[in-house]
Amino acid sequence: MDKWIEATGALISKIGTDDFASNLSNACQGIAPFDYTVIFGYLGAARPMDLFDDFPQSKRKVFVEDYQEGPYILDPFFLACANRVEPGLYRIRDLAPDRFFQGEYFRSYYARTGLAEEIGFFIALPGEAFVVISLMRSGKTFSAKEFRQLQKFWPIVQASCLRHWSNLATLFGTIDSEVSDSSLHQSVEAAFSNIGEGILTPRERQVVEFTLKGHSADAVGRILEISPGTVRIHRRNVYSKLRINSQGELFSKFIETLVADPDTRFTGA
Repeated sequence: MDKWIEATGALISKIGTDDFASNLSNACQGIAPFDYTVIFGYLGAARPMDLFDDFPQSKRKVFVEDYQEGPYILDPFFLACANRVEPGLYRIRDLAPDRFFQGEYFRSYYARTGLAEEIGFFIALPGEAFVVISLMRSGKTFSAKEFRQLQKFWPIVQASCLRHWSNLATLFGTIDSEVSDSSLHQSVEAAFSNIGEGILTPRERQVVEFTLKGHSADAVGRILEISPGTVRIHRRNVYSKLRINSQGELFSKFIETLVADPDTRFTGA
């Protein structure tokens, strides 16, 4: 208990300073050790803001730079923020769709991180912004006891982050103007609606969206109120129309769409 009180006091004293995020990471490390911390700020579908990370340079490209280039829009943590998840501490597997760990986002991007588990504190901020403090392990998952211990720290995490990052939504407006007119700054729904525009039907684009997010054919069927067989037919039609042969190619094309110039969007050519 004394260690917690000391860590809490140190954290409170750093609110509003450049050392706040590193002290927050250290406080969490004192409760349950982990390998890496990254703190992202989210607002709508804008490019996530890297508020803090402690990755070595060799890993930062995958965890931060590559992530910000487009894969984030399929990240269960990002999608949870977009859907206004109840603030608190979550394991990624509790937020992910049923086929996330077999899906193309996981195989093409997330598996490259080499993580055994990622858990995150979700803090809702003024202006519909979110801060997510991700605690990452590359060796083993967090035990139930460790997760409960971190949950006990939640009130302090929430209160201190609300004070420290209260103006985060304003910061997005001052640094993100260069992408305000691109697909990276649209709503998730608008970004997905651009896939195969003029080639795919609205229903086919919906099937693409939920498939890329990691939903199985059964789950997509339940969401769209169609049979799993119909979902599979739509998938085959999508591949045929876009002249691709796998979900991996579909994922790659989708990421290209997110960073493409508005005048050269995905056409299937």
